[in-house]
Amino acid sequence: MRFLSAIAAFLLLATPVSFAQDYPSKPIRILVAYPAGGPVDITARALAPKLTDAMGQSVVVDNRGGAGGIVGTDLVAKSSPDGYTLLMCTTANAINASLIPKLPYDMQKDFAPVAILVIITSVVVVNPALPIHSIRELIDYAKARPGKISYASTGNGTPTHLAAELFKTMTGVDMVHVPYKGAAPAVVDLISGQTQVSFSARLAWCRISNQAACARLQ
Repeated sequence: MRFLSAIAAFLLLATPVSFAQDYPSKPIRILVAYPAGGPVDITARALAPKLTDAMGQSVVVDNRGGAGGIVGTDLVAKSSPDGYTLLMCTTANAINASLIPKLPYDMQKDFAPVAILVIITSVVVVNPALPIHSIRELIDYAKARPGKISYASTGNGTPTHLAAELFKTMTGVDMVHVPYKGAAPAVVDLISGQTQVSFSARLAWCRISNQAACARLQ
């Protein structure tokens, strides 16, 4: 929590000087372009109370999932550029700009970066009903059942999707892609057995800008 307070202080320092002296004078919205319960949402909800304390105004989290983050990102792009609507960007925002030629917004022109908050790593996970305890066993199991294994992702073009496709290319396995609106619904179906594999986010490391000070979020 002390580290999140430091992030809040950094965001205050990073606020453009063009803002009025009384900013903020109304609640601030952090828009998460994914459903509740995923790593982006968890990060936003950990940060919001500290920003509320630092700024003296309510900071609320608004989940708008869909299309690999495009739906929520577009809402922020079309909002008033007054500093009261913030977007929790992810790697998917950069990926979407590369994969989709006609996005309804321009990441370079329609947004201004404030701070780097989180670095997320990924881990390969499988449904516990499968007799798999290593990558080698996963490869062998999938190769013996081409097109029979499905993997869950947080949406087309997201890091979890591309990580799985890279894995398929490197190993020669054939797995079926099942995209979701975000990490939470993808994990739910993985646990229930609707899908069998996922390249899920496991660790989040918070940092201020490029400094070495980091805090681990479980």
